[in-house]
Amino acid sequence: MSILLVVNNPKSWPLHIPGVVVTSARAYLSDPAYSEDRSAKVFNLCRSYSYQSTGYYVSLLAAARGHKPLPDINTIQDLKSQHVIRTLSEEMEEQIQHALKHLQSRSFTLSIYFGRNIAKRYENLSLRLFNLFQAPMLRAQFTKGKTWQLQSVRTIAVSDIPENHRAFVIEAASNYFAGRNRRVRRRAAPRFDLAVLHNSEETEPPSNARALKRFQKAAEAVGLDFELITRNDLHRLAEFDALFIRETTAVNHHTFRFAQRAAAEGLVVIDDPNSILKCTNKVYLAELLTRHSVAIPKTLIIHRSNIDTILKSLGLPCVLKQPDGAFSMGVLKVETEEELTHQVSRLLSKSDLIVAQEYIPTGFDWRVGICDRRPLFVCRYHMAEEHWQTIKRDQSGNTSSEGRTDTLSVGEAPDEVVKTALKAANLIGDGLYGVDLKQIGNKCVVLEVNDNPNIDAGAEDAVLKDALYREIMGVFLKRIEARKLGPAVV
Repeated sequence: MSILLVVNNPKSWPLHIPGVVVTSARAYLSDPAYSEDRSAKVFNLCRSYSYQSTGYYVSLLAAARGHKPLPDINTIQDLKSQHVIRTLSEEMEEQIQHALKHLQSRSFTLSIYFGRNIAKRYENLSLRLFNLFQAPMLRAQFTKGKTWQLQSVRTIAVSDIPENHRAFVIEAASNYFAGRNRRVRRRAAPRFDLAVLHNSEETEPPSNARALKRFQKAAEAVGLDFELITRNDLHRLAEFDALFIRETTAVNHHTFRFAQRAAAEGLVVIDDPNSILKCTNKVYLAELLTRHSVAIPKTLIIHRSNIDTILKSLGLPCVLKQPDGAFSMGVLKVETEEELTHQVSRLLSKSDLIVAQEYIPTGFDWRVGICDRRPLFVCRYHMAEEHWQTIKRDQSGNTSSEGRTDTLSVGEAPDEVVKTALKAANLIGDGLYGVDLKQIGNKCVVLEVNDNPNIDAGAEDAVLKDALYREIMGVFLKRIEARKLGPAVV
């Protein structure tokens, strides 16, 4: 892979960075050799990115050539948007206050060079901003009223780099490019690169450490280079061909931003952004399943004007769900009118709509694991001892006990369970899903369709073992090949 630094005038470029090619914007736009280079990666360091300027067209044509420019056109637009800046300032408030709390001044300027700052204490903040605004060199301006606020982020022209920063810029750029080149050299055997987003500190990850190792073994067997990445690696997504999210997902969360960015970069993504949006909201799921005649427990969408319908329609006990709850959190069984009033009020203070459902007691819930519209495994998740859910939590929300898991082959499971699960999952998409159901006699009702389902070594893989991981990695391979090769020509 050739690394191109595109600048206005290479003769006046003052930084010598080993292993990269410095070329003029005019040459990049007009020389056919650059459009024919399929492996180039473009770093656009033109002085201006204003609309229809030379710098603007460098990023625009680089995207058309598959050169994955930094910055791309979306980033250029985001840098101009005060709405985007304000939104990010709110999202990053805690990190901004922590990083700048020692400052006595009312304003602060942060220079970011390839995700780094010359002062180590600002490196985390610099990396976060670089992940959000992927441009080689940035300058962020902060001001302080009651609290510190991000006011603007703009790109830095090389002429704006202070003389005493230049040695550091060369070091930061060299380290950044050396990291990319190490990945390129390591790709001799694997055909494609798979990034796996995980969080080693997550207490209840969707895949345990043993499962991740089995995913790696399966990936390498089908020709995928497998690399674990973390939330700090958003800026590296363009290096990969696919993203597999193995960290608990949420919409207002970095996992969703990873999915969005990966999809925008043209990567194969599981979980894709649409699946995350649909599966993480129980209000949406209830409406979708009802509309398509998929059986669910008797369900009400509750707002402040129809609270009194819960008792009349569902009786007690009943189940209340916050729309974005996960892993049994935000799902409550209420047994008295007093408890119902309190919990409904509490949940509606966080969301304008919540879900209320009839309570259906069973000894276990079914879980059908589906990928690429095919069922792969079926589990029985038994209820935790002396509890109505499969996971029992203490007052802090931590797991205190968990019911056992029985795994069956798809052929062993009741046909109605598998058939109903497939119908529900297919309404979401063709990703990786875990459909939870209850069975009462011959009737099945869908509780939830989960993106990012648990796949743990020793549980969901008990029947298929290594073949389960191989099946999922095979889906990635098939989809990457389809994107790389394009539609067949007859």
